[in-house]
Amino acid sequence: MTKRAPGTPATKALDALGLPYVPHPYEHVAATEGYGLEAARELGVAPERVFKTLVADAEGRLVVGVVPVSAMLDLKALAAAAGAKRAVMADPAVAERRTGYVVGGISPLGQRTSLPVVLDDSALPLATVSVSGGRRGFDIELAPADLLTATGGSVAAIGSRR
Repeated sequence: MTKRAPGTPATKALDALGLPYVPHPYEHVAATEGYGLEAARELGVAPERVFKTLVADAEGRLVVGVVPVSAMLDLKALAAAAGAKRAVMADPAVAERRTGYVVGGISPLGQRTSLPVVLDDSALPLATVSVSGGRRGFDIELAPADLLTATGGSVAAIGSRR
């Protein structure tokens, strides 16, 4: 399933674990605001199968929520999944510094500082999902189970449908 991919920390992490994935580069438009929706559109994939990576602060501890681009991150549910009472979105500069990625290209894989990852439960019935490959204009398609293996992540209902 793995094709030749740009060398990002995300692809290197998957390669090191021997996990299969399909790289999906696409032309990113700099003026785009909705990075995940852009990826879904450019790749011709349903927004329910493209997942965005969001970094939140759960009572002083950073945690990553991975939800479909067609959903909003439920911060209260993410906090509960992380064992906290409340969570707020992390400052973008802090998220970039801790993950080693830029906003719009933050991947749940291969982060500079591995943060706890919570994957929305809507991913489980899907054969594959797409997540950021570590830069804008590059997604990685892989099985949800492999994403969980690579990140040591957990699963919870953290996405609220629009």
